[in-house]
Amino acid sequence: MTVSTPTGNLRTPQAPPGQAPGSGGHAKRRPLAPYLLTFCVSFATWLVLSGKFDTFHLSLGVVACLIVAYCSGDMLLATTDLRSLPGQWYRFAIYIPWLLYQIFVANIHVMRLVFHPRMLQLIDPQIIRFQTRLRSEMARFVLANSITLTPGTITVYVSVIGTFTVHAIDEECARALPGEMEAKVAAIFGE
Repeated sequence: MTVSTPTGNLRTPQAPPGQAPGSGGHAKRRPLAPYLLTFCVSFATWLVLSGKFDTFHLSLGVVACLIVAYCSGDMLLATTDLRSLPGQWYRFAIYIPWLLYQIFVANIHVMRLVFHPRMLQLIDPQIIRFQTRLRSEMARFVLANSITLTPGTITVYVSVIGTFTVHAIDEECARALPGEMEAKVAAIFGE
């Protein structure tokens, strides 16, 4: 493209067809592995849950899983380094029984609150805020959901900078946050 100016003509570079102007000629290429893994996990889940193996249902499953993989393929994997995934998945598998135990203990605590004769004096709902040391979105996601799965606490909001806003049913639940749960999630993701 040529632009006329009072001092002469200026030539401005044009982007090649199919490339965004101003991108400098470098299209950001996303790795394929997270999308393939997301597709495989989604399709395996589809097969197990649908129980239908005719052509129509399988083709619907493929199309749906392709859309899911395209839209959210980079959400399943917290890292692009595929060599660290087996260790991360192993640490997450170890975390699950610990989380289930915490859920059980919290259920007992909430049940004790509910059935206590002085229930109204013991329940002290409050909103607490704390800054997490977790850096990755996936680690924050796991911590937020772990807090919500534990009875007596609900994650209300997680800011982009890692400030958690949590509703706790009483002082004991509030004191426990972020605590050991944050340390365990940090260990999963190597933070």
